Amino acid sequence: MNTRILERFYDDVNLRECAATVLQHDERGLMTDATVFYPNGGGQPGDIGQVLLEDGRHIAIVNTRRDRESREILHQLEPDSPRLPKGSKVRLQLDWPRRYRNMRMHTCMHLLSAVVKAGVTGGDLNDQRGRLDFDTGGEPLDRNEIEAQLRQLIEADLPIHIRSMSGTELAARPELIKTMAVQPPLHLPEIRLIEIENTDLQPCGGTHVTHTAEIGAVQITKITNKGAHNRRVTLAFVDPEQA
Repeated sequence: MNTRILERFYDDVNLRECAATVLQHDERGLMTDATVFYPNGGGQPGDIGQVLLEDGRHIAIVNTRRDRESREILHQLEPDSPRLPKGSKVRLQLDWPRRYRNMRMHTCMHLLSAVVKAGVTGGDLNDQRGRLDFDTGGEPLDRNEIEAQLRQLIEADLPIHIRSMSGTELAARPELIKTMAVQPPLHLPEIRLIEIENTDLQPCGGTHVTHTAEIGAVQITKITNKGAHNRRVTLAFVDPEQA
């Protein structure tokens, strides 16, 4: 089965719920014709929340993932949940505070990659903290300088835009591809890019805030050596619940 699912989180990043129809529900998970749930990928965790049934019942969604082969989005329901019949009308509701924190941290990782002028060799994030690994050639990183530059960019409240270009165009601009370990799908006719105005432009399929001030205050919790060439920078929110 390879069904086109309406990925509403790309239409409106701030959409918190949507109506949907069940297409399939089996051991892989629940598939609906539309969703606001972002699937785990690109270092960003899959969304959680709940599915509301027409009879008033609600079932927890404990994870969201994308099938590797079909690319379909699958909602993972809490264990022992009843199977929902095909054609059932449901409503999908995000755990919005968690998603918004993920968006803020994901955007902050883009800023971090703009501040540290080195290739990114790895990364991960959740709704409390994030980290990027940089190939600095063994050169140390200045914690205070990185924090100061991040603070300046966040407080500048820079707008964030969605752009796109073909895989051919992107291949001709390798400086935009910061992740050394994972290459974007350059065979595609259109690749999504995130632009932080006058600061950063790179391919990314995740969810982000619309202005940098939404990120809020962050602090570097540690910088560690990860081999001869790599330095890991770990960030956390000063106040995760802010905004």
